[in-house]
Amino acid sequence: MIIRILADDASLALAAAEQAAATLRRAIAEQGRCRVVLATGNSQLAFLHSLANMTGIAWNNVEAFHLDEYVGLRMTHPASFRTYLMERFIRKTGIAMFHGVRGDAPDLLGAIREVGNQVTATPIDLAFVGIGENGHIAFNDPPADFEVEDPYIVVELDEACRRQQVGEGWFEAISQVPTRAVSMTPRQILKAREIISVVPDLRKALAVKMCLEGEIRPEAPASILRRHPNVTLYLDRDSASMLSEEVRQAGAS
Repeated sequence: MIIRILADDASLALAAAEQAAATLRRAIAEQGRCRVVLATGNSQLAFLHSLANMTGIAWNNVEAFHLDEYVGLRMTHPASFRTYLMERFIRKTGIAMFHGVRGDAPDLLGAIREVGNQVTATPIDLAFVGIGENGHIAFNDPPADFEVEDPYIVVELDEACRRQQVGEGWFEAISQVPTRAVSMTPRQILKAREIISVVPDLRKALAVKMCLEGEIRPEAPASILRRHPNVTLYLDRDSASMLSEEVRQAGAS
């Protein structure tokens, strides 16, 4: 794992976007398209804005998926991750092939199978992954299931995860936050050829420490990223503030 620590969220977002853009251009040049997985949340806003403004990317040759969606939440709700991506990235870039996770589908299991078949049809070239305050990746809260092979599963959201959504302003009260979500699984995330993880903010410092230090374990879901051979973790000074000097200097093994 490569760890890059930058001064602030703006610098982090730009550096991560430049790396992502290079991967997108290279994949399109070599194979005619690039398949990506998109992350959401407040931590991804500056990064996605920077990436959408990168030049020289044939966005019409990009096929996009996303990591997770609340069960039962319609796209008209401002906290819908499909709406988040459509408004902040898909429409801005002109991506035509976007496979949303339909958490409000009448046949939820059928919708999960459909998007699962689409995401596994051919390899994912690039995945963007944030890390939650409780250490989750996608909506895989601790203890995460590191063994399930399905590309997407329905998960129960823990209280810490739901409180984060209130703290970020997506809901007014925890009672409004859905208790279940559809989430891409850890094993499916690790199938991407390259992973870029963008994690700014002081409130993520403990989760970053759990990701990079100690054992790889379900209680620290993001720690599984250390099993992937091509991950770049972008931190700012705040999110990196709890890391040991050894990890800062050497990265994670």
